[in-house]
Amino acid sequence: MTENVKRERKDKNNGPPAYDELYTEMNLSLVPYWFLAALRVVITVIPQYGYIHPDEYFQSVEVVAGDVLDTEAARPWEFNTSFPLRSVVLPYAVVGLPLWCLKSVAPFISLWFDVDIKSPYLLLVLPRLAMCLLSFITDISLYGICHLYGQNYRARLLTLASSYVMLVYGTRTFSNTIEMALTSLLLYVVAHSMRHSDRVIIQDEYLTDKYKAAGSPVERVRLHKLRSALPSHSLSWCLVVATITVAGVFNRPTFLAFAFPPVFFWLQRGLGSKIVGLGDFHLRMVTFALCAMPATLLFILTDSWYYGYLTASEIREMRLGLGNFVVTPVNFIKYNLDARNLAKHGLHPRCLHLLVNVPLLYNVLGVVALGAFLSILYRGVQRRWSALPRVQSIIGLMTLSFVVPVLVLSLVPHQEPRFLIPITLPIVFLHAQRIRRVELRGGSGGPLLTVWYLANIVLTIFYGCLHQGGVYPLATHLARELHSAPRLVSVHLVTSHVYSLPLFPLQLRNSRRSLFSRQTGQRYRLARQFHLYELGSAPLEEVHLKLENLLDTCEQKRVQKRLDYRLYIALPASLIEEFHRTAPNTTVGLKFAVQRVFYPHVSTEALPDVFHVLSHECMNFDSHTHCDSETFYTSPLKFLSRLLQQFGLTLVKIER
Repeated sequence: MTENVKRERKDKNNGPPAYDELYTEMNLSLVPYWFLAALRVVITVIPQYGYIHPDEYFQSVEVVAGDVLDTEAARPWEFNTSFPLRSVVLPYAVVGLPLWCLKSVAPFISLWFDVDIKSPYLLLVLPRLAMCLLSFITDISLYGICHLYGQNYRARLLTLASSYVMLVYGTRTFSNTIEMALTSLLLYVVAHSMRHSDRVIIQDEYLTDKYKAAGSPVERVRLHKLRSALPSHSLSWCLVVATITVAGVFNRPTFLAFAFPPVFFWLQRGLGSKIVGLGDFHLRMVTFALCAMPATLLFILTDSWYYGYLTASEIREMRLGLGNFVVTPVNFIKYNLDARNLAKHGLHPRCLHLLVNVPLLYNVLGVVALGAFLSILYRGVQRRWSALPRVQSIIGLMTLSFVVPVLVLSLVPHQEPRFLIPITLPIVFLHAQRIRRVELRGGSGGPLLTVWYLANIVLTIFYGCLHQGGVYPLATHLARELHSAPRLVSVHLVTSHVYSLPLFPLQLRNSRRSLFSRQTGQRYRLARQFHLYELGSAPLEEVHLKLENLLDTCEQKRVQKRLDYRLYIALPASLIEEFHRTAPNTTVGLKFAVQRVFYPHVSTEALPDVFHVLSHECMNFDSHTHCDSETFYTSPLKFLSRLLQQFGLTLVKIER
C-alpha cells in the first residue's frame, strides 16, 4: 500500500466535511478536468492534422470508408481475403456507424440545401469524434474505481485528462485506442466485482461465526435467513467480463496481455477465505469459458461472412466445414510468431518499451512508475512480503495490470509506443498522486508536475499538429482538384519521405466495381483517375528516375489516347534544394513549379538542416540567391523565416 493510499484513508477516517461544502469543493476542483475534457473534444472537431502512424487510417477508416461509401481504397495487407489478420466487427461498429449515418443523410442535405456534406473534413472528424467519445470510457472507469475504493479521483482525473495520450492517441482511429477503452472498462468491472465480493464475504463470515456461536434455535434460524438473503457474488459480471475479453482479443490479440491480470483477479476473488475455495475457482473458469462462446461465435461468423468464407448459399444448403470459418486472432498470432514477418515492420531491442516507450508516453509519470516497479522487485528480493501489494487488493490489480503487459509485449521484438496506451488507467491510478500533492482543501504541485504539463503540451503540439501534418491537407487539396478536373485528366502523384497518403478523403470512384452498359450489353471497369506512387525514403536520384519514366508513359498516353495528365511530386520542403541539385541533365527542359506548401509539416525522415541554413551555402530556392555566413547575425528574422519555411510539405507540378 502506497503512502498516498494511507494518507487518503487517514483523511477519510477524520470525517467528511459538510455536504454543501463538499459539493462546492468537488465542482470547483473538477473545473480544470472539465476544461481538459472539453479541450479533447474541441481539438477533435478542429481537427488535428498531425499524422502519428499510417495505421490510424489504413487499419480502420480507409477500409471501412471504402466499403461503406463505395470509393477507391488502399486496403492494407492485414485485410486480404486469403489470410486475414484483422476483425472487422469493431472497426465497423465504431468507425462504420458514423460514416453510414453520413452516407444516409448526405442525399437529403444535398437535395434540401445543395450542400455536399461528404467532405474530407467530415470524413476525418466523424470517425475521430466516435473514438474521442469512446476514450471517455477510460475517464469514467477511473472515476468509478476511485469512488468504489474511496480514493482521490480529482487528482487522478486531472492527470489523465492532461496527458497527451488522451488528447492525441485517444482521439485517433487506432485499434490501440479501442483496446485502451476495453482495458479500462474491464478493470472497472473487475474492480466492482472484487469490491462486491469483499463485502458479501465479510458479511457471510460474520454471520457464519454468529450462527455457530448462537445458543437458541430461534437465533440460528434468524441468522440462517440473513445469510440466505445475502446477494450472490461468485459469478457476478461473468458474461460482461467474458464478452469484453473476447471483443478485445478480436480487436487486437495483444489484449490477452492486458486482460490476463483483471481476469485472473476476477477468478480468484475471495480465494482463501472460509467460504470460497478451489471449487469456486474452477466453476468460475468453466462459466467464463461458456459465457465467452456467444461473442466468439458472433465475431467468427461476421468475419467469415465479410471475407467471403461463408456465403448464403452454403448456409441454405448446409455445406459447411472448417474451411468456411476464419479466426482472425489465430492468423494474427501465427503471422507474428514468424520473426521474418516482424522484420518487415522493423525489429527493436527488447528493452525499448521499458527504457523509451513508457517514458515517451508518460514522461515523469512513466519514470516514477518504473521506479516503483524496481522498488517492488527490490522488496521481493529482500523477501519483505508484507511490503508488497496484496494479491486481492486494488493496488495489486493495478500493479499487475501495468507490469504484466509491459513485460509480455517486451518479448516481441517489434515495439511501438502506441502498443502500450492501454496501461494508461493503471499507471495514472497508481502514481498520479506522486507527481502532484492534492489535499481535500486545495492543492499544489512541485517540479514533477511542472515537467508533466510542459512535456504533454510539447508532445501534443508535435504529434497533434506538426508530425507529418501536411499529408491530410495535401489529400484535401487533391480532392478539390480531382473533383474539378475533367474526366479525361489523370492525376499522378509521387511522394517522397512522407507517410502513406490515405485515399478515402479523395472520394474516388471505385475502380474495382464493374458497370453494366446497356448499349453494348457488357460490363466494364471504370478508368482510374488518380495514381499514387509512394517511394518512401528512397534517394532523390531514384525519385528523378521515377519521374522521368512517368513522364514518358504519360506523354505516350496523351498522344495515343488523348488522355491528358497532371504530374506532381510531394516531398518535405527541407529537401527541395537537394531535389533541384540532384536533378539529372535529362530534366533540363522540365518545369518545376511549386503549386503549394502545406504548413506545418515535420518529417523525421527529412529534418531541416539548421547548420546548412547557417552556412554560406544556404540558398533560397525561390530566388536562387546565396546568403553569406553573417546572415543569422545581421538578420535573425530572415534566418528564422528561412528555417520555418523548411517545416512544410511542398507540392511541385512537373511539366515539359
